[in-house]
Formats: sequence, structure tokens, C-alpha cells
Amino acid sequence: MGSVGAERRRQATPVLTPEGNVVMSFSFESYQLEEDEGQPKDAPDKGVLTFTEPAFEEPVPDDRYHGIYFAMLLAGVGFLLPYNSFITDVDYLHWKFKGTSIVFDMSLTYILVALVAVILNNALVEMLSLHTRITVGYLFALGPLLFVGICDVWLEQFTTKQAYAVNLIAVGVVAFGCTVQQSSFYGYTGMLPKRYTQGVMTGESTAGVIISLSRIFTKLLIKNEKKNTIIFFFFSISMELMCFVLHLLVRRTRFVEYYTNRSRQGLAEVKGHADSSTGYRVHHDVITEEVRFDNGAVGASPSEFGNDAEFAGSGTYVRFDVPKAKIKKSWPSIRDMILHRYVVSRVIWTYMLSIAVTYFITLCLFPGLESEIHNATLEDWLPILIMAIFNMSDFVGKILAALPYDWKGSRLLLFSCVRVVFIPLFVMCVYPVGSPTLTHPAWPCVFSLLMGITNGYFGSVPMILAAGKVVPEQRELAGNTMTVSYMTGLMLGSAVAYFAYDIIANGPGPHADALHNSTLG
Repeated sequence: MGSVGAERRRQATPVLTPEGNVVMSFSFESYQLEEDEGQPKDAPDKGVLTFTEPAFEEPVPDDRYHGIYFAMLLAGVGFLLPYNSFITDVDYLHWKFKGTSIVFDMSLTYILVALVAVILNNALVEMLSLHTRITVGYLFALGPLLFVGICDVWLEQFTTKQAYAVNLIAVGVVAFGCTVQQSSFYGYTGMLPKRYTQGVMTGESTAGVIISLSRIFTKLLIKNEKKNTIIFFFFSISMELMCFVLHLLVRRTRFVEYYTNRSRQGLAEVKGHADSSTGYRVHHDVITEEVRFDNGAVGASPSEFGNDAEFAGSGTYVRFDVPKAKIKKSWPSIRDMILHRYVVSRVIWTYMLSIAVTYFITLCLFPGLESEIHNATLEDWLPILIMAIFNMSDFVGKILAALPYDWKGSRLLLFSCVRVVFIPLFVMCVYPVGSPTLTHPAWPCVFSLLMGITNGYFGSVPMILAAGKVVPEQRELAGNTMTVSYMTGLMLGSAVAYFAYDIIANGPGPHADALHNSTLG
């Protein structure tokens, strides 16, 4: 039979909180008459009224109509579109800078500056806010596009030598801005679900497809080389502006704020940023009518508050409505920064090597070597078509990367290394100079198709999987670290392409002096 008892409320007692507010304390006289037979022995002491705060968890927001995914796809478009705009008008570059290695020089300039930028961004990831870095990147990308499109292509304010230097400087500035964007966005999407990283990488390929189609249509519809290039550049500027505006809108959505805040809260806990004065505990003993307030960290162990804090397990009511004290930001030490990156790299090193090898092989051939494949029948259309095929097949490969398959890091690295077979195949399309081994234009088109698909797939999967191998608070750093590996592969591949170009340009054959091969149809 259950116990029966009587309770009578006592007079309210005013009490001051640590903030100086007055609260009313109510207590009850409790008379225990009989103990329940089934009551556990370790029940709390009688006469103690304990308060608990109900835990309310914010519901996970939904990406309604896939708008956030589309925005991340356009983000990927935004940080590769400017560079693609400079190198995809290869026909205009060969027309304006005849007999030069302009495409190779642009590629090498971009990669060298980009590597410096990604290392700098990786160092500043804990010092500057994510959206500050992305905004600066967009501004650095838009400026050179506007300057070259207006002052060089449209108004022709420079001599040929000056224009050559201006274009290389513009590519360098674009490389810095776009790489800061790219590295920051991979850290950004690392805090979101996996599919959004895949969306950004698909956007990279979409940029190539959009720019290739833009160049094809402007060249088909307008025969004048200068006019069609002006329209081409202004289309690129419009696309970049749209991507920037969309980023500013998406960053304020509830979906993005939910995931980014969750990662940052985890990071703050790991780094010990929770301040001990951000809340207090209220102890209320209904027998003695004592109400006591203890300042302390929310979630601290009861032992930190003495024996009185052990009422009913924790015995306290935790107030969460106290304004949090401002935390003064301090830059981490060099030792801590290196240690953080070392810990992350030990977990994802196979994925880092995989993405580096993939882009190393690709940059050995694209865009430099592919831009030097010409044909007597197709003339300057062949490099444009080869680049368009690569960009479209790369787009397909990145869509395939969305298919769920959990690759082991070692197997992913092995398949990435197998792609090295493309290097001798493309070399046979341009060497020996004047009479290459593979003369038909279909060969480079087929090789470009296969290389694009494998580049899109094996260049995306490591980036997508790496973020899931670390805890949420390390995902932004993992994304930035993967980008360092990605840019290292690009730089080494570009250096090898430059060396290969030197061999082709000085190789035997009647057309060696022209610095490119014109294969016979």
C-alpha cells in the first residue's frame, strides 16, 4: 500500500540571484508517513525538492527543395569559373600571343600562387572567420576579370608584351582569391552533410562545362575574335556576381547556421572555451528553506560545488538564461596549429595522397598539353573541343561520386595511381613533333573523355569521405588540409607539364619552331 502524507506551502521568501534580480522562493512542509515497499534504497533524502531543466533539442532543419545543395553547387562554379575564363579562350590567346607558351605560363602561375594561398588560408583558418575569407576570395576573383575584360580585351590599353604580363598578374590574383574561396568552402561544407561537399565539387566541373559552352556559342555566333571574347568575359563576370550574391543569402539560412554552429560549439568545448561564469546553479532545500546560488560552468561535475550539490544525483537546477560573458579571442600558438594538423593528417593521410595523385596526373596533361594538340581540318577548334569534352566528362564523374560507396583509403589510392597511363597516351598524340604516333583527332577526344570521368570521380570521393573520418569540430580543418594536398598535386603536375612542353617545343620535326604540333587529319 502506498504512503500517504500531507503537504502545506510555507510563506514565500525573496532571494537575490547573482545578477541582482529578485526571485521568490517557495518551500513545502513535507511529512513522510510511510515508505513505499518498492522504493529503491538509493533514493534521495526526503524533504529535498530538486529541480531539473528539461532538455530541448533543436530539430534538424530540412533542405527544402534542395536549395542549399544548388547554392553549394554554384559555389563550386564561383571559385573555378574565373580561371577557366582565362584559359578556355585558348583560340584568342593563340591569336593574340602567337608563338608563346601563354597557356602553360598561366597554368604554372595559377598553381604556384594557389599553393601559397592554400597554405596561408590553412594557417589563418583559426584566426579569420570563414565568411571573411570567402568574401575576400570573391573580391579578388572578380577584380581581375573586370580589369582584363575592360582594359585589355575591350579597350586594348596595352602592348602585346604588357598584355602578356597583365594577363599573368591577373591570373595570379585570381589564383589567390579563388584558392582562398575553395579551401574555405571545403572547410565550410565539411561541417554540413556529405552530399554538400559533393555538390561543391560538382560545381567545379559545372564551371568548366558552362565556360566551354559559353566559348563555343560566342565563337559560333560572332566571328570577330575581339567581340566574341568581350561577350565571353562579361558572361563570366555576371555568373561570378550571381554566385557571390547567392553565398551571402545562403550563409544566413537556418539550415547552414544549424550545422556550422553545432561544429563550432563542439570545437569550443574541445578547446576549453566554455567560461565558468556563463551560468549558475540554484540549491533549494525545502526543510531548511535555504536557497543558495553557485557560479559555475554548466555541466560541471557535482564535486565542484561541494557535497550540497549532490541532491538527487546532481541536486541542482541549472539556469541557462544568464548572458554569456564575452570571450576574448586569442590566436593559437604555432605548436598547437602544427599539432592539430598532424592529428588530422594521421587519420586522413590516404585520402590526402589519393587526391594529390589524381590531380597531379590531370595537371600533367590539362590544360597545357591538350591546348597544343591541333589539327589541319579542325584548326583551332580541336583544343576547344578537347577541353569541352574533358569538362563535361569531369562533370559526369563528380555526379557519379555521389553514389554511396565507402572506399577504403588504400584502394582509393591504388585506383588513383592507375590513371598514370593517360600520360604516355597523350604524349603519343603530340610526339614526335610533326608526325605524332596517334595522328587522328579522335584519339585525344577519347582519352580526354576517360581522363575527365576518372578525374571527376577520384578527385571528389577522397574529399567527400575525408571529412567523415574526423570528429565534427575537426571537419573544417580536415577540409582545408585536403585542399593543401589537392593544391600540392596541382603544382607538381603543372611543373611536369612545363617540362614536357619544353621537350615538345624543342623536339625534332618541321613544326618545332611553332611551339605546338599541328597533326595531320
